[in-house]
This record gives sequence, structure tokens and C-alpha cells, in this order.
Amino acid sequence: MRIWRLLAFSLALAYSAIWAQPIAPLVHEGIVDAPLEKVWDSWTTSEGLRSWLAPHADIDFRIAGTMRANYSPDGDLGDAQTIENMILSFDPHEMISIQVSKAPVDFPFPNAIFEMWTVIYFQSIDPARTSVRIVANGFSVDEESQAMRAFFDQGNAITLQQMQERIGVVAQ
Repeated sequence: MRIWRLLAFSLALAYSAIWAQPIAPLVHEGIVDAPLEKVWDSWTTSEGLRSWLAPHADIDFRIAGTMRANYSPDGDLGDAQTIENMILSFDPHEMISIQVSKAPVDFPFPNAIFEMWTVIYFQSIDPARTSVRIVANGFSVDEESQAMRAFFDQGNAITLQQMQERIGVVAQ
């Protein structure tokens, strides 16, 4: 009986070690040819979000405030396709962290999305250029989380490119 307990304990440890292994975050970085203040405002004001992120967007920029976006030109804020993020923290002109609080209806990763959070870092390179670093965290080894990770790998790259094109000229 003792050997079975030892074996069960060993299997439980191995299982938890496999599932507890950290999954590397997704990191996307780029330079926006715009001053830090303009880039910061593009993330922290409703007008700024609508200028590059989505045709329908607003933000209540405070801790526990909400950032909402609807990417459909025919949609409305608050409809079934609106995504809502809660602002977890920020350091003015340096960092914002957000986490999805409401996913759009029929989002393909209904469980994994609520385990993920994103941190956006801003750094002035010079008076006319800003570095933006988007770090998505909270992925696990399960299939849904890995599929979502691939989805956001592509989506965050597009988001950064869209920001570069609409806020400033793309710089490499």
C-alpha cells in the first residue's frame, strides 16, 4: 500500500510540475514616430483609442476603470461584440496593465481569456519617437490557452502595426 501512495504522490508532483510550468509571455515591440504624450493619450483617452484602435471605443481611465472597444464599423459600444478590459494598474506615461472583464459573444477562447492580462510599456526615445512594448501574460499549456496565444500573437502584432501607421510613421 505504501508503494502505491508513493507512486500516486510522484505522479501528482510530476503532473503539477508539468501544468505549473510558466509559459513565456507574448512580447511585441515597436517604435511609433510620435512624442510620448501623443502615444500615451492614444491609449488613455476615448478619442485616442478611436483614432487608431477601433471605430467605437471609450475608456474610463482609472484603476478598475473600463476600456471598451467594438471593432465592427456597424457595431455599437455595449453590444454583444464589445470587448471590455478592466484597468488593473498604470504608471503615468510609462505603463498600463489591463485584463479582459467581458469577452465578445462567441469569442473562441471563452475560458482562457479570463486568465490572461496585458501590460503595455511606453518609453520616450527622443522628443519625436516612442517605444511601445506589449506583453501578454497568463498563458498555460492547455489547448485552449495555446490556441488563444497564437491568436494574440498575430493580433497584437497587427495592433502595434496599426498604432504605428495611424499615430505616427512606422519606424524600424
